[in-house]
Amino acid sequence: MDLSELTAISPIDGRYRSKVESLAEWFSEYGLIKLRVKVELEYLKALAKELKIGIVPKVSELTVEDAKWIKNKEAEIKHDLKSVEYFLREKIKDKKLLNFIHFGTTTYDIDIPAYGLALKNANQTILVPELSKLVSKLKVLTKENAGLVMLARTHGQTAVPTTIGKEMANFLFRIEKPVLGLENWQFEGKLTGAVGNYNALVAAYPKIDWVKFSQKFVKNLGLKPNIHTTQILPYDNWLEYFSKLKLLNNILIGFCQDMWRYISDDYFLQIPKAGEVGSSTMPQKVNPIDFENAEGNLGIANSLIGFFESKLPISRLQRDLSDKTVKRNFGVALAHSLLAYQNILSGLGKITPNSKKMAEDLDNHWEVIAEGIQTILRAEGVPDAYEKLKDLTRGKKITKADYEKFIEEIEVPKEVKTRLLNLSPKTYIGLAKELANL
Repeated sequence: MDLSELTAISPIDGRYRSKVESLAEWFSEYGLIKLRVKVELEYLKALAKELKIGIVPKVSELTVEDAKWIKNKEAEIKHDLKSVEYFLREKIKDKKLLNFIHFGTTTYDIDIPAYGLALKNANQTILVPELSKLVSKLKVLTKENAGLVMLARTHGQTAVPTTIGKEMANFLFRIEKPVLGLENWQFEGKLTGAVGNYNALVAAYPKIDWVKFSQKFVKNLGLKPNIHTTQILPYDNWLEYFSKLKLLNNILIGFCQDMWRYISDDYFLQIPKAGEVGSSTMPQKVNPIDFENAEGNLGIANSLIGFFESKLPISRLQRDLSDKTVKRNFGVALAHSLLAYQNILSGLGKITPNSKKMAEDLDNHWEVIAEGIQTILRAEGVPDAYEKLKDLTRGKKITKADYEKFIEEIEVPKEVKTRLLNLSPKTYIGLAKELANL
């Protein structure tokens, strides 16, 4: 069976391929091979300059056919990185340079910078820009609805009012912080040899400052050098990045669930798109599928990230191979995250606040201002104010008339009664509007 979007086992390379294929630039097998070739060539250039052994000729951009050659060589010799070295030997004919391809290094001196670059490039050019769109959309939703009052719920029960804008601002504030952390993240890389001590390089050229050389090389790649390693890079730095991503994803899961509930309660109306079908049997349905799909994809991404966090800090002695297959799934976690961000943006583009429904709910739940009334009464020295409001409202739906009758019977100054009578579910919002506009 030929591989296609219809025959792929993974939905990332099948059903959702068109939405996440930008990540293939770095996380496909071809993308990884290209980055390995890049790192090997940059290392050879740095080494040639340091040792004054000549100029490395320009090697043309790696093609798919070149990658196939490398994969065929890997099938023959059973080593993915050594096959890259043999490919470069075919391309670089200068005899003075041949012996210095992959000189004094181990596989992970190439693989670690390659994966570091893959993470950096995907983060900066795909994930952060998509998240910036989401932040911008939430800012608009927040400002436009800063004063649109709605009934809040705590424990799922009616609570004091808030505004749509304030609730969006709560998520916006939480989302902006991890997004900023992702935007400014510096990924580590390493070039330290077979067990992290530069053994081979020092043996061949003991007078060269290899620590300084490796730091400069890794920096020039655009990565942050780590010189305290075994054969592998301690993955702590990468896992801190993934931890930020997981936190962000968890925040967005909460956002998707709240949006689902607001849509269910008719606080947001969904805009039907001509030609679309919401149910195979119920013609009226317009489902919040974007938020549902986003929630599912965020959960898958975080499950993978959770495994990265538990697996990758641990390596037997100076290195074992169990991390290598795990790193190959970095792109899968990022793809599910990216798909979720796209779905949330799509969902936000299909909704509009239903001010009529929110106003109806507020009018039907005058009991939600009991907090404000009993607090004013306590401030005025009225004894047992809380208990009085509890007797009036607990477990009951109270009307405007019920409140007016209660207030008329309370012995407080006239100006206080006026304040109490001016309270309503639509006005009892505290600083919600101001907070939404901060």
